Amino acid sequence: MSDGASEGKSSNQMWGGRFASGPDAIMEEINASIGFDKKLFAQDIRGSKAHATMLAHQGIISADDKDKILHGLDTILSEIESGQFEFSRRLEDIHMNIEARLATLIGPAAGRLHTARSRNDQVALDFRLWVKEELAKTETMLTALIAAFLDRAEEHVDTVMPGFTHLQTAQPVTFGHHCMAYVEMFGRDRQRVRHAIEHLDESPIGAAALAGTGFPIDRHMTAKALGFREPTRNSIDTVSDRDFALEFLSIASICAVHLSRLAEEIVIWSTPQFGFVRLSDAFSTGSSIMPQKKNPDAAELVRAKTGRINGSLIALLTVMKGLPLAYSKDMQEDKEQVFDAAESLELAIAAMTGMVRDLTIRADKMKAAAGSGFSTATDLADWLVREAGLPFRDAHHVTGRAVALAEEKGCELAELSLADLQAIHPDITDKVFDVLTVEASVASRTSFGGTAPSEVRKQIAWWRAKN
Repeated sequence: MSDGASEGKSSNQMWGGRFASGPDAIMEEINASIGFDKKLFAQDIRGSKAHATMLAHQGIISADDKDKILHGLDTILSEIESGQFEFSRRLEDIHMNIEARLATLIGPAAGRLHTARSRNDQVALDFRLWVKEELAKTETMLTALIAAFLDRAEEHVDTVMPGFTHLQTAQPVTFGHHCMAYVEMFGRDRQRVRHAIEHLDESPIGAAALAGTGFPIDRHMTAKALGFREPTRNSIDTVSDRDFALEFLSIASICAVHLSRLAEEIVIWSTPQFGFVRLSDAFSTGSSIMPQKKNPDAAELVRAKTGRINGSLIALLTVMKGLPLAYSKDMQEDKEQVFDAAESLELAIAAMTGMVRDLTIRADKMKAAAGSGFSTATDLADWLVREAGLPFRDAHHVTGRAVALAEEKGCELAELSLADLQAIHPDITDKVFDVLTVEASVASRTSFGGTAPSEVRKQIAWWRAKN
């Protein structure tokens, strides 16, 4: 076989298999986005209806053409929702698929819809509308998760448990207070969602390809019709901007980190070694070989989703980092990342809300663990400052000696005798035992935002009013 024949065969093999048609097939494959951007069909039709209505209002198209366009778009919407619409990869994206079908339905009037509009501002509009709706959905789901934690916090406002630093027993807290820590976290996430909605609440339609248009359009009219606060103010930035997508992914990533931290605690707490909680059957599975196992699979999968969501943020940041103004085709890679992250976040929030509501709290195990590891040592040091007048650093030293003695004797601080304590410092009296129980320790932490049940109740009431 000649070199030329061999080279030809090699080329055919290179284009073979999936790309049997050669370079044209590869270009169609890399260029087409209909496989994922068809998710934007409702937003695309909504934007087109607002645009057509504005064009007719401004005298740019006739009222008759407008009516034909609106009727055709309603027909297409019905076809897509009922599963009768045939999407074509040859037509690249959702915009061209809808436009081609509209032309089939209403004829030449369909061609007038794209007057004073580009696919650049059209896709920016569709995507913005989708992200705005998704953020509203996320806000609702976070509100439900916060409500679940408020219910558990109220239920366990007096339930004592160990508070940890470095995953080592630090000081006694209440489970209600611990729940309220997650209320604060997810409350911040919800606030970020609200800020993001405010940031993106500008309409891109009318920016056209990048320079605006010479047609006498009314961008304020379309902005109002589509539920935006106002139109964007720079046409170049409008078609270049994906900050709203990055902000969504950033919020999703931070929220996913919070969900993952909670998932990690549920995984740890459900082990026999801790035994703080018992998972319901709805959010756990058994082992295929070990009949005694009850695995926290839902929590573990929530924990894993975080990596996926974080990856989407990094991917889109990397896509956007080197793009000159204005639009570049690279930006087609934005939607899959956002769609995937949104789906993962929705599932993770829903799963965690269910787990929080279904958890069985083992208060006896929590209380037993709360007193371990000399968790009231700080209370002894504080007592020495208040009652014996010691500087805190001296009190810290005295307390350290008491802990060492208790460790040597194999007992807790509250089990040391008064003689033992007075041998360490003579100013210690029997009143010290009032602060060495976990209940007394918890009750004493009455500073604003502290773990005392009285303070936790105030915070629950504040959040109930806000939620």
